[in-house]
Amino acid sequence: MTTTYQVHSDVAVITLDNPPVNGLNWQTRKECLSHLEKALADPSIHAMVLYGAGKAFCGGADIKEFGTPKAMQEPNLLSLILAFENAQKPLVAALHSVVMGGGLELSLACHYRVASPGCQIALPEVKLGLIPGAGGTQRLPRVLGVEVALNMIVSGEPVMSERLNMVPGQKLFDQMAVSSETLLDEAIEFARSVSADRPLPKVRDLKSRHPQGDAYFQFAKNMVKNSPQAKNLPAPLQAIDAVQQSTLLPMTQGLAYERERFLNLMWTPESRALRHLFGAQRNTSKIVDLDKNTPIRPIQKVGIIGAGTMGGGIAMNFLMAGLPITLLDTSQAALDKGVQTLTQNFQDRVHKGKLKADKLQAMLSALTTTLAYEDLSPCDLIIEAVFEDLSVKEKVFQALDACAKAGAILATNTSTLDVNAIAAFTKRPADVVGMHFFSPANVMKLLEVVRAKETSKDVLASVMALSKTIKKIAVVSGVCDGFIGNRMIEQYLRQAGFLLEEGCSPAQIDQAIERFGFAMGPFKMSDLAGNDIGWAIRQRRYVEKPQMKYSPMADLICPLGRFGQKTSAGWYDYKAGKRDAIHSPLVQKLLDDYRAEHALKARKISDEEIVQRLVFSLVNEGARILQEGIASKASDIDMVYITGYGFPIFRGGPMHYAQEFGLLNMIGAMQRFALNPKDDAQFWQPAALLQTLAHEGRTFADA
Repeated sequence: MTTTYQVHSDVAVITLDNPPVNGLNWQTRKECLSHLEKALADPSIHAMVLYGAGKAFCGGADIKEFGTPKAMQEPNLLSLILAFENAQKPLVAALHSVVMGGGLELSLACHYRVASPGCQIALPEVKLGLIPGAGGTQRLPRVLGVEVALNMIVSGEPVMSERLNMVPGQKLFDQMAVSSETLLDEAIEFARSVSADRPLPKVRDLKSRHPQGDAYFQFAKNMVKNSPQAKNLPAPLQAIDAVQQSTLLPMTQGLAYERERFLNLMWTPESRALRHLFGAQRNTSKIVDLDKNTPIRPIQKVGIIGAGTMGGGIAMNFLMAGLPITLLDTSQAALDKGVQTLTQNFQDRVHKGKLKADKLQAMLSALTTTLAYEDLSPCDLIIEAVFEDLSVKEKVFQALDACAKAGAILATNTSTLDVNAIAAFTKRPADVVGMHFFSPANVMKLLEVVRAKETSKDVLASVMALSKTIKKIAVVSGVCDGFIGNRMIEQYLRQAGFLLEEGCSPAQIDQAIERFGFAMGPFKMSDLAGNDIGWAIRQRRYVEKPQMKYSPMADLICPLGRFGQKTSAGWYDYKAGKRDAIHSPLVQKLLDDYRAEHALKARKISDEEIVQRLVFSLVNEGARILQEGIASKASDIDMVYITGYGFPIFRGGPMHYAQEFGLLNMIGAMQRFALNPKDDAQFWQPAALLQTLAHEGRTFADA
């Protein structure tokens, strides 16, 4: 059972009870309709209340049913809404906590609504590449006015019930409850008070109008077209069109218009990508050998070693989450500089209105600095963020082994080094885990959690739980050079180097991949991260993996000190204090001279080839990572690239994009690339897993 039915004297209460958010799957819809019919047939029942058990009224439709016959199986959501709307006894929706998507649409079919404070109200379908499909674009403007409703629908963001209750002339709420604890009792009393009222009010009978008419909607479309959030996504503009129809068409025709647009969007690649990512994000926490009974170590105090850019950014995460921090470095000057930078970053947030001044003072009061490892002994979690050198890490972890209390989690922020080797520096390898933050650590959502050979289950479970506290999307990786993200990006950057050698300019490559949808191209990204980092990795590769092929062009600029934005010169030139990438005649001359010296004839290379070589290099290496068990799910790889590397969300991540492109088609392209004498033929041999899936007609989701 996913619902319950109770009678309170003359009022029937239908309670949605389908954890975690009371989703409206077919079973729930079927039971709701049955309870409604039961209440309508009972002469002793004079009114009804629709309520939600647990921590939500209703989070909406079941996304697992989207695009399947189950979604339209009777009673579908449209049928249930129509039955509620046409009920001949008053029906009151008691709204609390979470009222989103189909849950809000269902409440708008009720005759009355009573809401508790702190209620999050939203139509978030646009975040799935859709528009509301069960009347949201037609009914919400009628109760909140066109502008408020349109903003909610186009953004998909939740708005608190208290704020909506202040909208002039709003008809969304008939009454505000005192609290969520008293909501049900208040809703029952309200239902009883309107039990004799006739005719019963219907949202469909209200008018939807805007005083500026078509001019307002054209303005809204222009704003959305120029919005980075709506770029490459059809749903926001379609949402405006649907809301506009609420002002032009009778309700029945407006609902038909909305439904047609909803169904059309359901089959777009953008919606498939966004729905894939919706599930992928939730699945990152699903780890085969962990369950809800795995114990969690309490983390109340955190130590961070290294007050540089990365350590300071990590510290900001924990301070914003309300956890006290002890920050350690080797010199007072380094500590002072780190605290100054951290404080300035917080003050910038205050100036922008993103942080209250009193909260800043509370966070700074929770920050302690030290030069002594002994001061880290009370910490439950200690994260090192020191120089990326194994010998340096060894000294740090030996010191931690001596001072950290029993049961403390010891984490390394390494981006490439062997976490098994780092764990072996201690007598407690089960307590060691990788926590790879991405720069800037206080901004980037991704956290790669690296599970070493001896990392205990409770340590892994504790770090995954902690990631939610600090608002990170955590993805588990096994141990390998570069883990998931950096191991794949190395192949991407190698291809960028080969393309330079064959005739492309840095700008041509960057522009092609940015048109594909990346936040920035490989050369702008290298300039931002620091070209010296990639240079150091390549020097290590030349010794450790001499068989790995690189274009020598990748090493042309670093000997000149062109490390990127931090030196105002990299693959591009930069003006002091600005991030705009400017064409560098010097770099172009370096490339031209190198080709001339080595008798390399530049060829014309299409944007299509540039994009395919860069993206397919990610996919092929991703398939190898899956094959080796470094990543447990292809969707985890997609989340790494969406949240950490600027892969376009409307394409769903590299592995999802490969599936959309067609695995056999991709293998064909890779075989052509392998014939290129300037490229790396060995790398372009398709991963065994990729070949197996393609030839068996299976997907990465099956791997």
